[in-house]
Amino acid sequence: MTPTLALNTLSEPLRAVFQSVLAERDEAQKLQAQTEAERVRLVLEVKLLNEAIRLLRLKQYGAKSEQLSDAQLALLDLEPGVTREEVAAEAALPAREKKLVRVATPHGRGALPASLPRREEIIAVPAEARHCATCGGPKCALGHDVTEVLDLKPVELFVRVIKREKLACPAHPENGVSTGPVAERIVPGGKLSDAFIVDVLLKKYQLHQPLYRQSQALQRDAQVAVSGSTLGDAVLAAGALLLPVNAAQRLELLARDYLQADETPVGVQSEQAPAGQNHRAWQWQYSAPGGPVVFDFQMSRSREGPKTFLKDFHGILQTDAYGAYDSVITAAMIHAGCWAHVRRKFHDAHKLDPANAAARDVLERIGRLYAVEKPAREQQLSAADRRALRQQHSVAEVAGLKARLQAIRAAVLPGSQLGKACDYALRIWPRLEVFLTHGQVELDTNLAENAMRPVALGRKNWLHIGAETAGPKIAAILSVLATCQRLGLPAREYLLAVLPKLGGTSTAEVKHLTPQAWQRSWQPPAVPA
Repeated sequence: MTPTLALNTLSEPLRAVFQSVLAERDEAQKLQAQTEAERVRLVLEVKLLNEAIRLLRLKQYGAKSEQLSDAQLALLDLEPGVTREEVAAEAALPAREKKLVRVATPHGRGALPASLPRREEIIAVPAEARHCATCGGPKCALGHDVTEVLDLKPVELFVRVIKREKLACPAHPENGVSTGPVAERIVPGGKLSDAFIVDVLLKKYQLHQPLYRQSQALQRDAQVAVSGSTLGDAVLAAGALLLPVNAAQRLELLARDYLQADETPVGVQSEQAPAGQNHRAWQWQYSAPGGPVVFDFQMSRSREGPKTFLKDFHGILQTDAYGAYDSVITAAMIHAGCWAHVRRKFHDAHKLDPANAAARDVLERIGRLYAVEKPAREQQLSAADRRALRQQHSVAEVAGLKARLQAIRAAVLPGSQLGKACDYALRIWPRLEVFLTHGQVELDTNLAENAMRPVALGRKNWLHIGAETAGPKIAAILSVLATCQRLGLPAREYLLAVLPKLGGTSTAEVKHLTPQAWQRSWQPPAVPA
């Protein structure tokens, strides 16, 4: 009998009681459902928070920490000043039972370069051992045991005294005095030679040595006092000379049909910043694989920087997913994406849960895309041949990967690391497919990121740029050094050959002095037989 039929058979007082009981039951069931929904929500929230905490800990303690449990990572948080070595030791503890497989490493050492000068040092046999202990006769020479070691002497500073000859005719003084010509220099009349200034540039922007440390080293090692401000003036003078070169490199770059872009922050002393703080400026970097690298200093990360720089560009622009690039893409441009950034998102998800088969599957699929690129890179295939190779092997792989991502996304939590990774990839999917139809496009922007690595390393040492006006000059220096590295040119040799003459070179002629132009006339040193 249903509750409704039973209710009709009851008297009015009992019917009221029964209705009250039913209402209380319905309310209890509703409350139970709400409580269960809240419990599920809290469980999911805790899971997402635990993911975020573990990811932060993995980033804090390094790659070795991926082997640690959440409990071990929590213990590390209780240890102030824990080192990476201690993390590695902790990571090794659970693996004592595992069989260690060691990769054999070759013994011995390579020969020292034959191009280096040799200075022989002969160590004679002591006098008491030069005669035979039996007959007393002198021992005969059998040759030498030869050992070669790489040696050095501290940097040698010297003063170059420049004497310009002066001639005059004693019989005709009215004809004046003839004097030896003034050599072109980076800083005319300065006390630092061109070679010295170039060395300062390379130490700061390739070895990341701040100017004050270079000044201290000169005083300590050679008892020579050169202030940091003097070194700074020389650096900015060189940067000012390289500004037209950077502008010429920009024209070389924009003439290409494919380039990559990225950006990195840098601190700048500026009135725009609060007292005692640096302003957060940006070095935007644009480059072409195998071609020039151009840094463009901007005081902000807004779209105006790339919009101005790329206004005359017509071709493929490859970037990460930063939104400022979206707004500068015109009808004459194609926007390509970066597979390395996609892979990093799934790598983060895999680090959080190594047992997750979905994240591992995606990483393996992306790995197969890179496996297709390996022979193309090794054989230096043309853009047309790379496109044909990708059409044969990568098109189906990319289609399968997209379907897999859509399936994973439908099954995981939206706020999870895996869900975020899927959202990131699917949001820019058309850009990720560009490489399939354009053979010149790389799979990722790693080349651009590698060219920016000196900035990321350097700012940890020299901390900031001294003024907003210095930003473009520093960008010009960074551009030339990065381009020389990419083209395989000796930066020191290039700067010594080009910098001194830039002061007397017209803007129209600077295009013949860019690293790319200079490379055409440069002869690499002969390799000793």
